[in-house]
This record gives sequence, C-alpha cells and structure tokens, in this order.
Amino acid sequence: MKGTQQTLETAQQAFEHFRHGLATGEWEQFIAMLSDDFTFSFPAGPYQGLNEGKERMAEFLAYVSEKVFSQGLFFTLERTTFNETTVVFEGKSEGLMFGKPYNNQVAISFDVRDNKICSYREYLSLVYKP
Repeated sequence: MKGTQQTLETAQQAFEHFRHGLATGEWEQFIAMLSDDFTFSFPAGPYQGLNEGKERMAEFLAYVSEKVFSQGLFFTLERTTFNETTVVFEGKSEGLMFGKPYNNQVAISFDVRDNKICSYREYLSLVYKP
C-alpha cells in the first residue's frame, strides 16, 4: 500500500503543477517532475501519437499555452483513480481555444516511477481541429 500511496502523492503534486501551467503558461515545476525517459501521447493535432522526451513535452506545452489556449485553460477535477504505477485524473476543461469557447471532458493519465512522471496520456471527449 505504501508504494501506491507514494504514486498517488507524486502524481497529485505533478497534476497541480500541470493544472497551474494550463491556467498560467508557467510549466517549469511540472517539467521538473518528468523522468529523463519521459514519453507522452496526445490524441490530435501536431503532437498526435507517441512523443518522447522532456524537450518535446516543453514544446507541446508552449504550443498549448501560446497558440491554442493563450488565455489559459481551466481544469475542474471530478475524479481520481489509481493503482501502484498509474494515476488517472478525470474532469472538465474550459477556456478559449483559438479564441473560441471550449468545454470538454478530459482524462489525463500519469505513470509514476521513482517519484517522477515517466508517461503522460490524454484522452478527450471530442477531437479538436486546429
């Protein structure tokens, strides 16, 4: 149970940094929690599919903050599910996407290893078209 609790605590801390980044564009604390062999998967757009590395994630997050949601994206957490290695955060995201109203149901999954986030996957209830 101790490993599961540590996984949850690490992921919750990373998620709070992630949520802060979505709202403000300040990503340093989130990126600092990523492992050296970090991978992420996104369902649509120029970063669709599997991506590798912290630098690639930093590019993705800059794209999200500067181009897609330049006025911030706000995430309301509805549910958290976890096991020994993975934590899933479900909720609603709201903001202006390319200047137009955006509301979506989202699931974000973090895999945790050695108190770092080693993988991120995002699932959307709709597919956006940039």
